[in-house]
Amino acid sequence: MVPRKVEGMSIDLEALYIDLHRHPELSFQETRTAGVITRELDALGLSYVEGLGRTGVVTSISNPSTGTGGTGDGPVVWLRADMDGLPVQEQTGLAYASTARGVDPAGTDVPVMHACGHDMHVTAMLGALEKLLATRDEWSGTVVAVFQPAEEYGAGSQAMIADGVLDAFPKPDIVLGQHLTPLPAGTIGVRPGTQMAASDGLTVKLLGRGGHGSRPHATIDPVVMAAATVMRLQTVVSREVDPREMAVVTVGSIHAGLKNNIIPADATLELSLRYPDDAARVDVMARVERIVRAEAAASGAEAEPVITIDHSLPPTINDRDATARLTAAFDRAFGEGTVIDPGMFTGSEDVSWFAREAGVPLVFWFWGGLDPQQYADALARGAVNEEIPTNHSPYFAPVLHPTIEHGVDALVVAAREFLA
Repeated sequence: MVPRKVEGMSIDLEALYIDLHRHPELSFQETRTAGVITRELDALGLSYVEGLGRTGVVTSISNPSTGTGGTGDGPVVWLRADMDGLPVQEQTGLAYASTARGVDPAGTDVPVMHACGHDMHVTAMLGALEKLLATRDEWSGTVVAVFQPAEEYGAGSQAMIADGVLDAFPKPDIVLGQHLTPLPAGTIGVRPGTQMAASDGLTVKLLGRGGHGSRPHATIDPVVMAAATVMRLQTVVSREVDPREMAVVTVGSIHAGLKNNIIPADATLELSLRYPDDAARVDVMARVERIVRAEAAASGAEAEPVITIDHSLPPTINDRDATARLTAAFDRAFGEGTVIDPGMFTGSEDVSWFAREAGVPLVFWFWGGLDPQQYADALARGAVNEEIPTNHSPYFAPVLHPTIEHGVDALVVAAREFLA
């Protein structure tokens, strides 16, 4: 496959994307990715800070009156791109498919894939920086570009904040970010208000009493306890949340036992909870905890379950005035009808921590990466869910063009809209 250079760019963005896609890295392990980013920043003549939040990289561009890397006269716009991959075995069949492997936090060897488009996020950000550099005599202010690790753990932005990123660079007047999604290429999805749900990741350890598989009466079986808990948790959304409201309770992982004739002493569940706001979070969390403890008691458990919150993400809330302004800018740049309201996504993001900690507005949007004809055909057959791979699927594979170009241009248009 011969990479197709994007017109007018010194960075070979297609080759860059393919390289990143072939070499994904797990959260907080993005050392090679950070090296690729700094190599390109060096080529652009930009200074940067490495190692923020372990593997994060941050650079800035200012208007010509103060030179590159300083604070310009005018607004400060932060752009954010995440860069970690996922423990997924790629099945796209692409010539540049990932065969990478990594070691997860539990010490398990796992396949790694860019199944959420973070490779495209990094590519678009670097392209946008080159374009903003080339046109910086046309704007004033400062652009701060944040290459963030560990979005998939919901921990990267807070790790960078803990390392002082808000003190090391000019404070933002607005935070902007974008995410690749299975919409037709050329489409932008953004809405005012809640764009993405809040979420919590929970680990629940159910404590039983182990023993021989032939003597279940002498044990307290945590496998049965876990099965009952999983089934009862399904009623939180189906029977306890108003059907007009949004909530998700997913048990994504269950582990217990090592052999068929041994009843283990404990079982572990990993849960993903989603909700639109803090009030719903309090309600759903209380119901989940009630069920977990009640099922343990019903099973005769002699010890209380251990419930640990692994991460907690706020809702991603777009500032209404800034979103209206950016939507108009996108319409002017790309044509009326380009921007759609995709509804609230039940996925979650940690980008909003930057805006929340700085006390400034956020706008976070989605841009499409699918062949428009493929999407239209699937839509006509009523088969979008069956035929269109979503983020985190082993088949997730954006078309390279015009996805790269639209990702670059969307960031440039957004940054320019809020710069003087």
